Amino acid sequence: MRPEDLLRPSPKGLYSPAGDFFVDPTRAVPRAVITHGHSDHARAGHAHVLATRETLDLMAIRYGASFAGATQPLAYGERVVINGVGVSLHPAGHVLGSAQVRLEKDGLVIVVSGDYKDASDPTCAPFEPIRCHVFVSEATFGLPVFRHPPASAETAKLLASVRIFPERTHIVGAYSLGKAQRMMALMREAGHTAPLYVHGALTAITDYYVSRGIALGEILPVNGAPKAAFAGAVVIAPPSSMTDMWARRFADPITCFASGWMRVRARARQRGVELPLVVSDHADWDGLCASIRATGCEEVWVTHGAEDALVHWARTRQLRARPLRMVGYGEEDEEGALPAQEGEA
Repeated sequence: MRPEDLLRPSPKGLYSPAGDFFVDPTRAVPRAVITHGHSDHARAGHAHVLATRETLDLMAIRYGASFAGATQPLAYGERVVINGVGVSLHPAGHVLGSAQVRLEKDGLVIVVSGDYKDASDPTCAPFEPIRCHVFVSEATFGLPVFRHPPASAETAKLLASVRIFPERTHIVGAYSLGKAQRMMALMREAGHTAPLYVHGALTAITDYYVSRGIALGEILPVNGAPKAAFAGAVVIAPPSSMTDMWARRFADPITCFASGWMRVRARARQRGVELPLVVSDHADWDGLCASIRATGCEEVWVTHGAEDALVHWARTRQLRARPLRMVGYGEEDEEGALPAQEGEA
């Protein structure tokens, strides 16, 4: 079997001709396998959706209970057969419930990574390299300039600023699904025990993380809290809220932004970020290269991001490689979008 008979790009996303289903389709389809809950990968309107329990729950929170005609939860490592194609899900380390999709037929194995990272994250299962013939990789930070520092070091930088400026509010811009909860957990790991305040847009997803056993400590809503409570406090909010009237209630705020794009100082200046925090939920250059090597693959397909650089790297390692030029991914949030784009992060 040729790889293209098992999986190929199409205008609606990655399509399996052998199994007659799509992986992370960009339009409504009869059958979809979803890697994770970010809206550039998980869209409403499919007739049937297969994903991890957490991804299905997060889609219901974001889109409503009727986001799909039917749903099928699949645990990590559990295998089902769809029209003769073996399908299983494996941890991607991106956000809670994120998964790589392993496809197998007639001895050929293709793994679709979705979005992933190989760095430690207390809020989700760690990335698990899966042996395969073809590995389909993202390349959001697929340039050698992107080498992310340890998230613990960036968290320490934030908490040091809180200690230095105990009278000021630190507003941390963080994407509402995954990044916000990771920043909360990182601060708790670093010993920060004070209440954390959150924008209302983060409440439902944060509550769900807690319901799945993720320890985030005391989380309080911004609405209803007296202004005096924000002196010396950390507030976590979608970056889109940081420049509007909502942010004016805080005590001489220091604006922070947790994103891999904060490696680009011009990006931080453009957004008026006083304290950039280089914390990414995507693999950096070294992580991408190490993850590809760990799969033992013979061929690499690159879906979105800095495709050409990663393809070139793979070819210099005697791997077959090609860019897929997929359209529609990396558009929901700045963490997964090109640096020139705007939106939630």
